[in-house]
Amino acid sequence: MKRLLKWALILGGGLLLLVIVALLIVPRFVDVNKYKPEIEKKVSEATGRPFSIGGKLQLSLFPWAGLAFSDLHLGNPPGFEEKDFVSVKSFEARVKLLPLLSRDVQVKRFILEGPRIVLERSKAGRVNWEGIGKPSDKVPPKPPKKEKKLPETEPGEGLPIKAIAVGEFAVTEGSALWIDQPKGERREISDVTLRLYDVSLDRPIRFAFSAKLDKHPLSMEGKAGPLGKDPGKGTIPLDLVVKGLKELDISLKGNIVDPATRPQFDLALEVSPFSPRKLVAALGQTFPVTTADPEALNRVSLQAKVRGDQEHVSVSDGVLDLDESKLSFSIKAKDYSKPDVQFDLNLDTIDVDRYLPPQAEQKNTEEVTQAKGSAAQQDKMDYTPLRRLVLDGSIRVGRLKAQGAKMQDLYLKVSGKNGRFDLKPLTAKLYGGDLSAAGALDVGKNTPKSNMELHVKEIQAGPLLKDVLEKDLLEGNVQAEVALSMAGDEAENIKRTLNGKGDLLFKDGAIVGIDLAGMVRNTKAAFGLAEKKAERPKTDFSELHSSFTITDGIVDTQETSLSSPLLRVLATGKADLVKETLDFRVEPSFVATLKGQGDTKQRSGLNVPVLVTGTFSSPKFRPDLKGMLKKGLEEGIPKPSELKKILPGQGNASEELKSLEGKGKELLKGLPFGR
Repeated sequence: MKRLLKWALILGGGLLLLVIVALLIVPRFVDVNKYKPEIEKKVSEATGRPFSIGGKLQLSLFPWAGLAFSDLHLGNPPGFEEKDFVSVKSFEARVKLLPLLSRDVQVKRFILEGPRIVLERSKAGRVNWEGIGKPSDKVPPKPPKKEKKLPETEPGEGLPIKAIAVGEFAVTEGSALWIDQPKGERREISDVTLRLYDVSLDRPIRFAFSAKLDKHPLSMEGKAGPLGKDPGKGTIPLDLVVKGLKELDISLKGNIVDPATRPQFDLALEVSPFSPRKLVAALGQTFPVTTADPEALNRVSLQAKVRGDQEHVSVSDGVLDLDESKLSFSIKAKDYSKPDVQFDLNLDTIDVDRYLPPQAEQKNTEEVTQAKGSAAQQDKMDYTPLRRLVLDGSIRVGRLKAQGAKMQDLYLKVSGKNGRFDLKPLTAKLYGGDLSAAGALDVGKNTPKSNMELHVKEIQAGPLLKDVLEKDLLEGNVQAEVALSMAGDEAENIKRTLNGKGDLLFKDGAIVGIDLAGMVRNTKAAFGLAEKKAERPKTDFSELHSSFTITDGIVDTQETSLSSPLLRVLATGKADLVKETLDFRVEPSFVATLKGQGDTKQRSGLNVPVLVTGTFSSPKFRPDLKGMLKKGLEEGIPKPSELKKILPGQGNASEELKSLEGKGKELLKGLPFGR
């Protein structure tokens, strides 16, 4: 038995010696370059593209299995600017053979120099990465009969690596080029360098990456691991820093768990303060957003903790700094096919107007939108993603400015499911009063439906209108109750389906720019024939009340009234939001005394009812002479020459009447439907 074992060992050792000798001798006596033309031919046939290796092939087998070559080229099909799809200056790899038998990978060198890939779209719209390889003429075999499934092994079980060690790993002088011929675009990442250090399963692997994006520097460095004895399973620490364009500095630290089986991550993200404007300028590009404030979007930073797996993700302790604003946030999402999202946003202060386009650009955008209205109607919005979305969140804003309006302590609760989203409640403080609202949007069907309720209490109208409209039109303390409903997602449909009711009450205020009391007392004042006073006219009132209904886009009011020391004014009529037309009668009622206002002197004058017609953009005002005569007014009737000037169709148009129309237009433009 001992002799048999002795001879077996001698025979095994001899065979091993012969294999080693063969591995040493074969590469010296076999010229692999003789087979290079055949290799090039086979690769060309397989890819359908020209392939060549300009330098010599070098092959070694023992003790290191090595392969080296240089000047490799895989060409592009005809019709593309660049000759090569892929090219490599040189490549060398050396792996120790015998340790591979025990699944121990030992790499002496892995050096890739000058790899270059070109991704290109031709003028004909073809791309050069498609169609690699010729289609096979063989009929695909019939699928085999179903066999009994073997017991599945756990993912990652039986990986062919027990240990790994890499001496030198480097990719240098790499580049990637993108060419879009139809758009005339050409972007390049050049000077790509990747180096790995301390490559092992039981130590952290350090790495360093650098490149130039259109000649602007970009770098990434850090470490990952140790990977452990069973790569792909367990906890893998990660520490990564990305820097770019002398502006961007991003760090990512944390752990990745079981990446090969059930990947999970727990990471801390930090983006150091940077200027988006400078970042884009460093790329040689024009900033894509035009803002009213050219200094907006000049400072951004971010911190957050991100955790998740294949089924859910959460962001906690989030802090986003945007210029002078700070947003604290948390977000949770699960069930990605039907996203279930929860969020909590808390913003200290923001001036939204800074980030909107300049006024001139906004007007141009509105004109373009109107001009392309018919085309936009053809592109129906797809609400399917919203129908799958489950939403539950809240938004708080300490101070907010939007469209000139300033408010504080804004709070909004949002919830939604199956295509219905509720905004309830919405509360805020503004201009000395309170606002509360509730609304809903239902996109369960192709035509969305929405409704809204608005409650306003003790808001000062004067400062609000000055900030929003930049006009001094109306003063007073406002209370309002409004309920609206509508359908559609286009302006015309919304106006046609607009229904609701409302009640507006202004107390202890004034209409600025028009002296209604003077107009009632005196026909000349009413139509601009009297001398103008130095101070700006206005009509003080104790109460301005308007109750209205909206039916299919038609606003109807029968109870709009104004009470002032000298007169009462009643306005009745309709405004058609679809046709944008007006049909109102404004009827003043003269009060003969100022008793209670510090004056008991009797007043008299001409009460002049006014008819308001025309359109929102061009309202027309004319005296209701027939109604005036029915009232039997005897005092203040104008002379025939003056009466002729105010009657429509009599003589030339009155410039004074146009002045009154201008004042009316200004008032109408201050209303929502007049804008």
